[in-house]
Amino acid sequence: MSERSLRMSGCSLTLWVSIPNDSAECRNEGKEEPMERTFEGAISDGQAASEDSRKWWVLVAMVFGLFMPMLDNLVVNVALPTIQTKLGAGVSGLQWIIDAYTLTFASFMLTGGALGDLYGRKRFFMAGLVVFTSGSLLCALAGSTSELVAFRAVQGLGAALLLPGSLSIITATFRGRERGAAIGIWAAMSGLAIAIGPVVGGFLVEHVSWQSIFYVNAPVGIIGLTMTYFVVRESRDQSRSRRVDPPGLVTGTAGLFFLVYALIEGNARGWTDGLILAAFGLSAILLAVFFYVESHRESPMLPLSFFRIPTFAAANVVAAAVFFAMFGTVFFLTLYLQNVRGYSPVGAGIRLFAFSVVILLVAPAAGRLSDRFGSRWFMTFGPLVAAAGMGMLLRTQPDSSYLTVILPAFIVLAAGMASTMTPMTAAVMGSVDTRHAGVASAATNTSRELGGVFGIALLGAIVTAAFNRGFLARLVEAGIPRAQAAGVVARAGASAAAGNTAGEGTNSVIGQSVPHAFVHAIHVGILVAIAFLLLASLVSVLFVRSHVEPEPVPLDREVAEGASVGH
Repeated sequence: MSERSLRMSGCSLTLWVSIPNDSAECRNEGKEEPMERTFEGAISDGQAASEDSRKWWVLVAMVFGLFMPMLDNLVVNVALPTIQTKLGAGVSGLQWIIDAYTLTFASFMLTGGALGDLYGRKRFFMAGLVVFTSGSLLCALAGSTSELVAFRAVQGLGAALLLPGSLSIITATFRGRERGAAIGIWAAMSGLAIAIGPVVGGFLVEHVSWQSIFYVNAPVGIIGLTMTYFVVRESRDQSRSRRVDPPGLVTGTAGLFFLVYALIEGNARGWTDGLILAAFGLSAILLAVFFYVESHRESPMLPLSFFRIPTFAAANVVAAAVFFAMFGTVFFLTLYLQNVRGYSPVGAGIRLFAFSVVILLVAPAAGRLSDRFGSRWFMTFGPLVAAAGMGMLLRTQPDSSYLTVILPAFIVLAAGMASTMTPMTAAVMGSVDTRHAGVASAATNTSRELGGVFGIALLGAIVTAAFNRGFLARLVEAGIPRAQAAGVVARAGASAAAGNTAGEGTNSVIGQSVPHAFVHAIHVGILVAIAFLLLASLVSVLFVRSHVEPEPVPLDREVAEGASVGH
């Protein structure tokens, strides 16, 4: 009897082919064994089909979990002017609403990924869903700015648990080309969530309430939790190569918190206020302790040794600088579109949609091209293009046309950002060994989020200070005595510094001064953002090296070249 092997539907099926002879026993054997093997093969095919179906349902569950925090990135931005009016928040309150989420997310992301790898990815992904959904419901029930800020931090903690886990679960579930396709779908859904976020958020805020942008997360979270429970299998890192780093987590998070606190509250309390100076001092001490602890731990939360690799270090600097410029600028442009230009939440969302769509279209193309030609020049010219887009925004005035002034700037700015993002990630992943890819990716995500945190905090401080100076100067120019004008700035500054003229007639001196002072202040912030983008370009050209492997030389070509050298 001879044996052949046939591969069907990804399963190996062995067929026994009988060779007839004169014995009845052999003839019976030749008839029965193929039938038995065929039956077993059918069972195997059915199991394979069931397994394939389960894997794609796992992907659907991961997309549900990913969609909420990605959608929140721009949904909340569109709601800020309405939240400002309903809760009476000033600029610092609006900054905290964004930064409480982003800072918590950035601080706990590395730890969230490590916890999932060690103790179960499914377990911590589900925990993240529960925390994020609960935080969303609490945000919707918040009755004050301080409550909303606290519950946004809860959302950030949930996102830090579920986002790293979603990619880890996909990586553990899929193999080969299927893994690439699954990750591609996962990334595409992330981009789609960011793209439609402003429109969805604007519609909900305008036609339902600002609370609805948080309520909508509840059914999505419940569906994601149910699907994860039934279709995802538990997995963990059997090598236990990652460990939790409590000293690094505590010192790093506390150091960053005090620094962000000082930057956001410095304008309101005064930069020489004792509490602000103490916050700066504590931040310096805690961050120094953090770097000392991380440099002496066997399994640090942030592997500082990676930063000795020029391309890795440079790419993280670029990530922080680019997201510093993007987060800080989009924060104030959202306020400009609604508070100054007077667009409704839906109108502002639709106008921000163009920015997101350009990123969604350009980023994949830039990634494919960087795989062929390397990341260095994309990371060099991308920030320069983005800086040009920022420069075009310097033309904005309180009555600027969206189509002729704002939209062209958005398109150029988004194209520059998108041309930088994917090549930057490729440079990071190509600069370290494959076994360190997860930690390297998490470190870069942390750099991006921290860049966004400080973009909102530092640019917020700069824009608010510039607004107060400009507002005061315009009131004095209008004939109001300086002492009285200073009192007006002090009373109206917290809300007016966001471009809000609510309660002031549009034809009054204050009503006319606020938009012009706000736009001038945004221009000052944009100049700082441009400086960071130019820094990113300079760092890229000096330190980033190509991650593209040289193509192997064909053997016959090597032989021919060797022969020619020999002659």
